Amino acid sequence: MRVVDYDTQQHQDYARGRALTDRQLDVWLRAFEAVLPDRRPLAGLDVGSGTGRFTPALAETFGPVTGVEPSARMREVAEQRSRHPDVRYLPGAAEEIPVPAGSADYALMAWSWHHVKDRPRAVRELARVLKPGGRLLLRTNFRDHHPRPWWLEHFPRGYEADAAIYQPLHEVIELFTSAGWQVASYTTVTEPSAGTRGAMLERLRLRTLSFFAQLDADELETGFRRLEAAVAEDPEAPAPVFEEPLLTLTRG
Repeated sequence: MRVVDYDTQQHQDYARGRALTDRQLDVWLRAFEAVLPDRRPLAGLDVGSGTGRFTPALAETFGPVTGVEPSARMREVAEQRSRHPDVRYLPGAAEEIPVPAGSADYALMAWSWHHVKDRPRAVRELARVLKPGGRLLLRTNFRDHHPRPWWLEHFPRGYEADAAIYQPLHEVIELFTSAGWQVASYTTVTEPSAGTRGAMLERLRLRTLSFFAQLDADELETGFRRLEAAVAEDPEAPAPVFEEPLLTLTRG
């Protein structure tokens, strides 16, 4: 996977390009709630928190949250967008989380696992910071369980290039279980539509998905030309929905 430098390339547009509607956010919070303990408050970690898409909402729903993000510019945007009293943002990554051992009830990694460079180290570090029985909510795609968003079909090598970013499900499970973790659940979540096809096209033009860094200039030009032609046929049609994986693991 070609690495994305969020400090220079995406921090300005990321919040807009990857924004969640209230309905979408509510669906994800309910999915997280279904796999977390009932007690409140819960001490949470948002690992790879980016511009804080989930962090304030997690704090509002479950309890205090620490957002851990390696990109200084992404953290700056997150802090500017929301100053929730139960949220703090710290520099760090999944391989090096700057909190005490056993201090969190759960950790969320939403759309960030594919960026982790040293995954065995991250598995150990996540186990260190969670309490015994703590939950890891891994919202990522898997090469063999790919959600196939509707717009990918218009790009050369679209599905192939996007799927190649991610590990197969069995490989992720083996990595964690070999280190003493247990699989709590695997499910899919149908996120509500992000809006119209036209609105989705405008957000895709910001290129805030890792997928776009995997294509060359000709592939990008061809893909957007095809996508624009397809959307022009009915730009006000709702953007199609699809099922997205959620793997929950328990620290042993």
